[in-house]
Amino acid sequence: MSTNSQRMDDALNQLDRELKSRDRKQKTRPLGVVIAAAVVIIALVGGIWFLATRSGDEEEIQAQDSSEVETTTEAPTAEALSGKREKPLDETVTCEYPEAGDASREVPTPKGKNIPAKGEVTVNFATKQGDIEMTLDRSLAPCTVNAITDMISAKYYDDTVCHRMTQGGLSVLQCGDPTGQGAGGPGFQFANEYPTDEADDAALAQSAIYPKGSIAMANAGADTNGSQFFINYDDSELPPAYTYFGNLTDKGQKTIDAIAAKGVKDDAPDGAPAEEVRITKATIKS
Repeated sequence: MSTNSQRMDDALNQLDRELKSRDRKQKTRPLGVVIAAAVVIIALVGGIWFLATRSGDEEEIQAQDSSEVETTTEAPTAEALSGKREKPLDETVTCEYPEAGDASREVPTPKGKNIPAKGEVTVNFATKQGDIEMTLDRSLAPCTVNAITDMISAKYYDDTVCHRMTQGGLSVLQCGDPTGQGAGGPGFQFANEYPTDEADDAALAQSAIYPKGSIAMANAGADTNGSQFFINYDDSELPPAYTYFGNLTDKGQKTIDAIAAKGVKDDAPDGAPAEEVRITKATIKS
């Protein structure tokens, strides 16, 4: 089973190979130059896998792999997701929530028939650092919003920590696992929605910008959404393989800005927030 350290080493080795291929006349490079160049590549291309868990059944937030970009041509510029579907959904949809592993905290499986696909719902995750308030959009991801609101009503998110934060290539705070380890889920899963369900293979192979303030689901591969979600505290470049289902309100953004300003523990690129972010209570406001 790979560890974060092993994944990081692999990613840095890949970056080092790319740096050397751009200057074959040099046999070696000063350590400072390699590190500085690696940081630039991470920021622009996102070559490191940021894990959503440390276990074998891990949910992942994966940056676009720099090894997939042709070095002889300029990489396409990532475009920001619009937060709007190209074609609106019907008034209601049918959702499926098949069983998936053991539940980290008991919660009823959501009902899947006649789920509304119009309108918004405002929810709040109260923390000791302030309220993380957000508006969930049923028109983008009705099955996701249905699951999240059901879990909120069942108190699934109460007294849980946002266990992971990233910086440097991605700018996300990840929450939603009652175990606090990144491997937990509700015992069911559901399919990806916007933007994944509108993207063709070519689009999925490219990066998109998940804009500052957007909320998306973490996953362990296609259609493996559970309870974990991530908040983009700044623009994040990712493949469009993560369901975008809502946005922070101004109040929520203010709280997230304060959390982000404190950074990651030990100033690491990936780890726990420097100051614990514990959701004391989650509520549906409207």
